[in-house]
Amino acid sequence: MIEIRNLNKSYRTADKEIVALEDVSLTIRDGEIFGIIGLSGAGKSTLVRCMNLLERPGAGEVIVDGQNITALPRRELLQLRRSIGMIFQSFNLLEQRSVIGNVCLPLEIAGVRRREARERARELLELVGLADRAQAYPSQLSGGQKQRVAIARALATKPRYLLCDEATSALDPTTTRSILELLRTINETLGVTIVVITHEMKVIDQICDRVAVIDHSRIAEEGRVSDVFTNPRSQIARDLIIPRERTVLETEGGRRLRLNFGGETTAGPHIAEMILSCQAPVSILQASTKELDGVIYGYTIIELPKDAHQAERILAWLQSSGIRWTEVA
Repeated sequence: MIEIRNLNKSYRTADKEIVALEDVSLTIRDGEIFGIIGLSGAGKSTLVRCMNLLERPGAGEVIVDGQNITALPRRELLQLRRSIGMIFQSFNLLEQRSVIGNVCLPLEIAGVRRREARERARELLELVGLADRAQAYPSQLSGGQKQRVAIARALATKPRYLLCDEATSALDPTTTRSILELLRTINETLGVTIVVITHEMKVIDQICDRVAVIDHSRIAEEGRVSDVFTNPRSQIARDLIIPRERTVLETEGGRRLRLNFGGETTAGPHIAEMILSCQAPVSILQASTKELDGVIYGYTIIELPKDAHQAERILAWLQSSGIRWTEVA
C-alpha cells in the first residue's frame, strides 16, 4: 500500500515560489489500478514522481508498505525503488541498445547474472507481445511497441507497484486501448498495483478502479470511478467529464439539469415518460453513456421550458422518480 500524507512540494524561481502540491493525502490500496487526473500544470506528474522520490517533497510523508521512504538512507531507498517500476510518456529507451538490452538494463544495475537477466527479459517480452522483436532497436519500433518495451523494462525487477506518467498521451486511440488492456492484464495476472497519471477521462474509465482529481495542486475529490463519473462534486471533475466547449451554451430555454443514470436507472425511456407525464417539452442538449465495471452509466443534460409551471411539474416528477440530478450552470 502507498500512503501519501500531507504532501507539499514547491519550486523556487528567480523571483517567486511555485506551489506544485499543497497538503495532498491519498491512499493507494494493494492490487488496484488508481487513477490521478487533472489538467496540465495541476501537479499530477509531480505527485507521482514524489511516490518514488524522483522528486523530494518539501514536507509530508510517502509511506510504502509501512516504510516512510522520505526518511530512508540513500542505499535503502535505491533498494526499495526496485519494487516501484515507472513508465513515461516519452518511453525513455536507450537507442543504442536492442529491445532485449533495454529490458535487461535494470537487472544489470541490480547485479543479476547475464543469463538470468536475458531469460527474465524474454519472459517479459512474451508477456507484452514482443517476443519476436527482441533483437530490434527502438528506431525500428512504433510508438506502441516502444511503450511495450518500456513496460517490460519497468517489470524486470518484479516490482509491486507500477507508476504510469501520461503513458498513453503520445499514442493514437487504438494503440492507447491496447496499452491500457495490457496494463489491466498485468494488474490481474501479476498482482501489480498500478498508478495511472492522465488528463484524459477516457483513460480513467477504461481501466481504473478509483480516481483522485487534482486541481491547482490540491485533491479536489476522490472516489470510485463510477461514483465520480455519475456524480462529480467538484467543478474540475465536471469539466473533465463534460468539457465545457461540448455543451450547448447559446439557447433560449430555461434552467438546465444534468440527469445521472446508473445501474437500474439506465434502462427505460425516462425522458419520454417525463414528457408524457408532465405534458411539458424539454430540450436534450447532450447525452453520453459508458460501461464501468460491467455496469452502464450515463447522463443526459436537458433544458427545462421557460414556462415556470411546466418547469415545476418536471422538477416534481424528477423528485419522485429516483433519478439523481444536478443543475448545470
